[in-house]
Amino acid sequence: MMTAKSNKKRTPLALGLTLGVLLLAGAGWLGLSLFGQTGTAARRPSAAPPGGNALHQAGAARPEADGQAALAGEDGVERPSSAELAKTYDLVIRGGRVVNPETKLDREGLNVAVADGRIALVTDKPVKGRRVIDAAGLVVSPGFIDNLSYDPNPLGVWNKIADGVTSNIAMHGGTDTPAKWYAYYGRSRVPLHYGASFFYTKARNKLGIGLYQSATAAQTEKLVREAERALNDGVLGISFSLEYVPGIQASEIVPLMKLAYKYNVPVYFHARYSDMEEPGTNMDAMNEIIGYARSTGASVHVDHINSTGGTFSMKQSLGMLDAARQEGMDITACTYPYDYWGTYLNSARFDEGWQRRFRITYRDLQIAGTRSRLTETTFGEFRKQGKLAVAYAIPEQDIDDSLAAPFVMIGSDAILEPGNNNHPRASGTFARTIGLYVREHQVLSLMDAIAKMSLMPARRLERQAPALRKKGRIARGMDADIVVFDYDTMNDRSTVERPELMSKGIRYVLVGGKVALDDRGLHKNVIAGRPLKSEFARVSEVPAGTLTLGETKVPLVRYRSGLYFDAAELRAIGYRTDWDDKTRELRLTEGDVRRPDVPAPPPAPGELMLERGYRLVWEGGSAELLSIGNRRYLPLSTLRQFGWMLENEGGDWLASRE
Repeated sequence: MMTAKSNKKRTPLALGLTLGVLLLAGAGWLGLSLFGQTGTAARRPSAAPPGGNALHQAGAARPEADGQAALAGEDGVERPSSAELAKTYDLVIRGGRVVNPETKLDREGLNVAVADGRIALVTDKPVKGRRVIDAAGLVVSPGFIDNLSYDPNPLGVWNKIADGVTSNIAMHGGTDTPAKWYAYYGRSRVPLHYGASFFYTKARNKLGIGLYQSATAAQTEKLVREAERALNDGVLGISFSLEYVPGIQASEIVPLMKLAYKYNVPVYFHARYSDMEEPGTNMDAMNEIIGYARSTGASVHVDHINSTGGTFSMKQSLGMLDAARQEGMDITACTYPYDYWGTYLNSARFDEGWQRRFRITYRDLQIAGTRSRLTETTFGEFRKQGKLAVAYAIPEQDIDDSLAAPFVMIGSDAILEPGNNNHPRASGTFARTIGLYVREHQVLSLMDAIAKMSLMPARRLERQAPALRKKGRIARGMDADIVVFDYDTMNDRSTVERPELMSKGIRYVLVGGKVALDDRGLHKNVIAGRPLKSEFARVSEVPAGTLTLGETKVPLVRYRSGLYFDAAELRAIGYRTDWDDKTRELRLTEGDVRRPDVPAPPPAPGELMLERGYRLVWEGGSAELLSIGNRRYLPLSTLRQFGWMLENEGGDWLASRE
């Protein structure tokens, strides 16, 4: 949790357009159960069009031919061409148990071929590599993504790699000057991928606003401008630490939330309260965050719910978040697999009354990195020094319940720093999740645990960060960020006394296809980290052409490599569209509707083009929509999915019935 120093003050469409989409049919439960109908993770499998080509159906395979790319079968395993089998790849991970949470692939005896930093094949066929890793009896997993970490300092990053982490993202804290932050870590030769949030506390402090003061309207306006500049400079979202800066109020938060919605990025919250003692309880904390999500439409993430917002009330707190998700809000949370939290003794958590609030005594506190349990006297001494202490204050059932919740992922909330005055989660979070809570306690399945440590954090942040769309998966075309581990021995070794001890059972770690950890240990000359940054596409000033629908000419826009048009213009050819705000679906039906005489004007140049997880759905299929302002745009090619032909005449398109 945050380490700011303060004193606490209690204040209130037919089957998919590509085979990759189709493969999600095998993993539909994951996206829907973990993320509901919101966010980019809500990938609803499309049904095949009536009479459609069988090759468009999930699991279909093409006849092998030299030079053709391989397709995956129903089991998610590649069917390579003979040309692909004849190649020699940079590296091959041979004979492992491959787990891909996106497709639910979990199969032993597979080979993963790596070329140019990407996964080239996942197959049961023999393949050749310049280097071969024998993974027989081992699990091959996507590299773990720690989205609740801090700045990638040169000591802590290697403990992360030894814990299977290949992406370190500072979404609890971060930076207010991302151009400088990313440039600095780019020069620092970071061995894993790195990204950050816009850290509101830091930006606020620079304006001289006290911890107990609310920002003025003018200051808030300036902070919003700074946050917008930071987003355009690459930050992955916005982070608030309400417990440590109690002066932050709704008048500041809501404008930043609206900005986050505008830019389609999540807001991470360290909640305002961490206990069940009045005044101010976990219930109040959850209601506050949910209220912001409801009023602004922004996506939110609750930091370490096991220690803030959920301790002693986990089932209730999770229930509140789940109910909000059922309303259609995009809300996730994270937890770490320890029944004790840690923060600095001079922070708000240790203001008067902490024993009652957290149901502990001095003897339940221990200075991290030492054997020292505290007394009333030593508490005061160490508080003056600003030491970090762990508090044995979390019920074990709260950990089990938070881990089991389908919308809760794993985040360490720590990175090792010089001096080792750190919680052991800095070094052992990910190995401990599998060793203790999957293998020993059986709270989670291995598939679910890997999803919570890789796919889910990637999906939480990937909408505007294209690099993360290539992470958290083991499949063709994905980045070769890979962890190979021994399921039977994997566990954490770090302790409160020795938080620097590295995890065991993790045999190999690849970052961008480069081996950073193997049986010879860490390779500190392997520097493969790349920045993880938000990117924003905007409407071009150059027209992309028109589409003729019936007698109406509709303007087109270009997004990445595709053409899109306003889905509302489907009325021009006799369709009715009805928006469902809860499911974020635009329902398409044929009917007698009024056709517009004049199409809506094209969006203004410079408007943001965003993927919000919206979908057009019709009987037998669906397609993803693009959001531009308050309008929803449909891929031009989707018209073919429900029986229309498309002709291109010099850059302008004509749609007609087949």
